[in-house]
Order: sequence, then C-alpha cells, then structure tokens
Amino acid sequence: MTAPALGFEHRFVPATAPGLPTLLLLHGTGGSEDDLLPLGERLLPGAARLSPRGQVLEHGMPRFFRRLAEGVFDLDDLRRRTHELADFVEAARERYELGPAPPVAVGFSNGANIAASILLLRPGVLGGGLLLRPMVPLVPDPLPALAGVPVQINAGTADPIVTPEQSEALATLLTRAGAAVTIDWIRGSHGLAPQDLEVGARFLHRMTAEKVR
Repeated sequence: MTAPALGFEHRFVPATAPGLPTLLLLHGTGGSEDDLLPLGERLLPGAARLSPRGQVLEHGMPRFFRRLAEGVFDLDDLRRRTHELADFVEAARERYELGPAPPVAVGFSNGANIAASILLLRPGVLGGGLLLRPMVPLVPDPLPALAGVPVQINAGTADPIVTPEQSEALATLLTRAGAAVTIDWIRGSHGLAPQDLEVGARFLHRMTAEKVR
C-alpha cells in the first residue's frame, strides 16, 4: 500500500513469512519509496517492508536530509530529519502492528547515512542496519550505548564518493558505541553490485538465525 500518513509518503508491504524482522528500506538521492522494495524481498524473502520517501528535495530529487555540498551535510537539518524519521518508524510499528522487535534498516547512500544517524541519535529505534555505501553522518557526544546491535557496512572498492577512510571511520565510530560491526569491501563503485545482495542476504539471515536460537 502507498500512504501519506504518519508524516511520510511511504509504502508498506506486510510479511508473508513469520518470525522475520521488518525491513526499513531507505533510498538514495533521487530515489523513491518504491526503489528498494524488490531488493528487500530478495534480501529477506517474506519479511515485512516499510519504505518511506525522503522529504527534502535537492534539484527535484528526494533525499532524507539537506547537504551543503557533496559529502558536506547540514548537521542541524540532519538531526531534525533523523528524529522525524525515527518518530515515523515508531508510529508505523504501532500502526501496522509490527511486533516488539525493532526493524532492521537497509539503506543505500543517503539512506544509509540517515540510518547510521538514527543508530547514533535514537538508539533502540533500529534493531540493526545493512548500510550500503555509507559515510560518517555525524559524531554525537556522548556516544550512544548500542550494546551489540548488528551492523553490516558494504563499502565500494572504487567508490568515487565515499573514501575508504570514511567507511573505516564509520565502522570505528559504531564499534566504539558498542555495535557489532562488520565491513565488507564490494568490488565496484558507488552503485549497487551483485555482491551487495550476497553479503546483505547473508547478514540478514545470520541475524534472523541468531534471534531464534
């Protein structure tokens, strides 16, 4: 279903298999609420999928928060938009009766950055994150207590936008906050590659298996 309720235009696809975490799908710059729905189904077949559209427009392209230049974020806007999106997630969990387990974010590029920001600013809203081509969104002080929250970072070996140092810095930051972080280097550029699906599916299935033990 497509719905403008809860503050965000979004799509919600109910689960068709029991016992799986809900996937929060967060598109990249210029994407929409439809972009990552097929990827979500391939990553974790049968899981419920919640996919909002970013509310910021950059030259007509939806994003989740403003930036001042490539890789330079408007931190005040990022903080505000992070809390708005976190509020949406919590309201959607109640509206769609998604159960006690928080959703797992699957974010690409700008979507990965705001997913990382939610982890850092609103701990507890997400149960984990598959972050595809993220960079450090901000460094909160103090750091949150993420207490083993699983995070998978997929970084591109030839990414012209996100440097290896940025990918490593985010992994270090989340690890310092207590998250259980794995970083994989994907053969390719900033766009998604077949290896992203393989690594992401393995991460999500491992998460699911650990929760049912």
